[in-house]
Amino acid sequence: MDTAEKDKPQNEIHHMAFIMDGNGRWAKKRHLPREYGHSAGAKKFREIIRHCANRGIGCVTVYAFSTENWKRPKKEVNTIMKLFRDYIKEAERDFEKNDVRVIFIGNRKVFDEKLRREMETVERLTASRSKILCVAINYGGRGEIVDAVNSLIAKGAASVTEEDITNAIYSGVVPPPDLIVRTGGEMRLSNFMLWQSAYSELFFTDTLWPDFTTDEVDSIIEQFCQRNRRYGGI
Repeated sequence: MDTAEKDKPQNEIHHMAFIMDGNGRWAKKRHLPREYGHSAGAKKFREIIRHCANRGIGCVTVYAFSTENWKRPKKEVNTIMKLFRDYIKEAERDFEKNDVRVIFIGNRKVFDEKLRREMETVERLTASRSKILCVAINYGGRGEIVDAVNSLIAKGAASVTEEDITNAIYSGVVPPPDLIVRTGGEMRLSNFMLWQSAYSELFFTDTLWPDFTTDEVDSIIEQFCQRNRRYGGI
């Protein structure tokens, strides 16, 4: 191997995930209601997703709303749900323009029948697309594992393997994330992709999600490519 080949980054990114944190604090810094931060965050989500697609990343997951987020003020929750419904309408309207398969992961039982049908419609319309966007909505990593095990028990399993759970979790159709990026300065996973993240590389940035830039995405990707992923080996 020549020097140029040896110095070339060896890591490929198949799946990149984002914990989009800091919307409320972004708004507070500007003396605005927290809901304004979520609207700004929704615009940033679209920008970052497009950039990742242009970078050739085959799968992106975003943590849009956790099972714990229902504890937030009702006005804030309603704003997030409206933004989510707006995105579904947009995805359904523009599905022919975008080469993106949309998958919603999380517990859908809390949503009304109309919203569940709309989610299923978008998933069906985009099923043949080459790139994947997973939107984690009413999602919790612990709940995901519990639901997976219960579904296997319901099918008659007396015991389960790691492979069984991997195939039964909400995001079983996509590979584990190669890297998880959390904005907003907090350094924890907050119940996100607990099963899938066993060997994910983790990146934390103080940048609040609405201020997150494509240049910072590029910098994180560059750092990732320099990491030595040993998966427990030497």
